[in-house]
Amino acid sequence: MFKFFKEKIKSWASKISKDKKEETKEIEEKSGKRAKKLKKEKKIQIPEEVEGEEGKSFFQKIGEKISKIRISDKEFEIYSEELKMLLLENNVAFHVAEKIIGDLKKKIVNQEFLKKEVEEQIKEALKDIIEDILIEPFDVVKKIMEKKEKKNEPYVILFCGINGSGKTTTIAKIAEHLKKRYVSVVLAAGDTFRAASIEQLQKHGERIGVKVISHDYGSDPASIGFDAINYAKKNNVEAVLIDTAGRMHTAKNLLREMEKITRVCKPDLKIFIGESITGNDAVQQAEAFNEAIGIDAIVLTKADIDEKGGTSLSIGYVLRKPILFLGTGQEYDKIEVFDKKKFVERLGL
Repeated sequence: MFKFFKEKIKSWASKISKDKKEETKEIEEKSGKRAKKLKKEKKIQIPEEVEGEEGKSFFQKIGEKISKIRISDKEFEIYSEELKMLLLENNVAFHVAEKIIGDLKKKIVNQEFLKKEVEEQIKEALKDIIEDILIEPFDVVKKIMEKKEKKNEPYVILFCGINGSGKTTTIAKIAEHLKKRYVSVVLAAGDTFRAASIEQLQKHGERIGVKVISHDYGSDPASIGFDAINYAKKNNVEAVLIDTAGRMHTAKNLLREMEKITRVCKPDLKIFIGESITGNDAVQQAEAFNEAIGIDAIVLTKADIDEKGGTSLSIGYVLRKPILFLGTGQEYDKIEVFDKKKFVERLGL
């Protein structure tokens, strides 16, 4: 994840403090000259300088005791432009960057801060803004158990995304994650379009010890999902995970196929799987799938090689849906439950 926040805020706070110090010095000098003039004219009395303080004037000593500063609109505009550019360079969508800057302005402009705490106050403000942008993820295992207890039916999860996003491998990782938490799982090989996709899911199923329901290539994916659900009902399996063909978010006919799978299988949860390193492309893809079938949650892959992290902020804000998991490698255990506070720490805040 990216670390640019920490360095930029430190630089920003340092510049503000320096500017304020120079401003205070200028005021002190003007005040000192004014005081000397008044003293000469016999209009005021100024206490004598205290011995041992290197000849500092009374006004200089008072100035040093002024420990608070106030960030003006003008100062904020200067430094916020730098921060906005950094956000954009790190895969944060433009309107999300605008949102962050706007909220930060409300929190710090014209507010009084201790000089020594400017950096920490700005960091805390940004931390609060980012945590507000991201939706708190829910516990998938809890959702599965709740449905089992109330209806004694399998919990159905439908996965979607484009080719190359690591969708099929991620489904296997989530199946393994559920298994480790004592949730029984069946997989549905609904990608009947891509060559070797069925074999790939079957291989994953063998490795993690999970049943895979499949038909021939070219079969109706909705019927495969339906069969997997019936298998789960008959065998008391608690969760059905349905793979689908990776499709471009611009391919309307393929999105209509997704709509059919949704109508037939009636999933309890629809998850979009995207790459964290693709930035705004992932956001646009997720928006298209959300418009077609209504996304409930997000999983981002390749988070281990994502040095920017802006995709998480952007996709979370645009869809207003929670990120449930981050893929962090190729092995089945390389998946972690998304944690807002942990994510913010990775930003350097």
